[in-house]
Amino acid sequence: MKVTLLGTGDAVGTPKIGCSCPACMDAVAGGKSRRLRFSVLVESSKGKALIDSSPDLRWQFLKKGISHIDGVIWTHSHYDHYAGFGDFHRIQSGVNVYGVKSTLDYILNYLYFMKPVRHDVEFYKPFELIGLEIMLVEVHHPPLEETAGVIIRDGKSKVVITGDTTRHIPKKTIELMMGSDLLIADAIIPPRGNISKHMNSQEAMELASLLNAKKTVLTHLSHNFPPHDEAVKEWPLGHDGMEFEF
Repeated sequence: MKVTLLGTGDAVGTPKIGCSCPACMDAVAGGKSRRLRFSVLVESSKGKALIDSSPDLRWQFLKKGISHIDGVIWTHSHYDHYAGFGDFHRIQSGVNVYGVKSTLDYILNYLYFMKPVRHDVEFYKPFELIGLEIMLVEVHHPPLEETAGVIIRDGKSKVVITGDTTRHIPKKTIELMMGSDLLIADAIIPPRGNISKHMNSQEAMELASLLNAKKTVLTHLSHNFPPHDEAVKEWPLGHDGMEFEF
């Protein structure tokens, strides 16, 4: 199994339009602070799958040389996690898409013209995609009533993606997330700030410690962090194109 962070930015990405903060200036100069919106590519010997489809998906696929995928898993119905799916228009039809019912109802009302193959998934019920065992687990991302984290298993290897969430994750989900080889955690801002529907980096690292994750990488990052090369001295921030193999 190979996992690639196609985009590690929040809803506005870095650089933010009209901003001249240090992180945005580093991004403009081509540094690792440059962050496209969130999307994760998962590959196995049997194919390729996406966790969320960033509004920047076209550029992410061109950069990676990807022209075909075998499925998309949507964690929730915020535009920065699904809007790029429209870029498959005239490239690939009949894409298999997965998510809980409320998420698919919302997204496919917008992306109806793509005619994807819908697969409704229930929380805590595993399903198979590209030869991997996938489970959607409930997290907490208000004001949405249903938002998913993702647990991926390939034999003995286990990858956990928190999805967009606060620290108020249900106990059942916490128990299932324990002991991952890799935790990809939502951490939108440094500890000095607070956003009611996301974790900051301190909360994400506290969660990683609780889950006893072997390796942690923070993602869904805003421009409020220092420039990447400075910030990684304190926090394990991900960057676009970062890869992990198991």
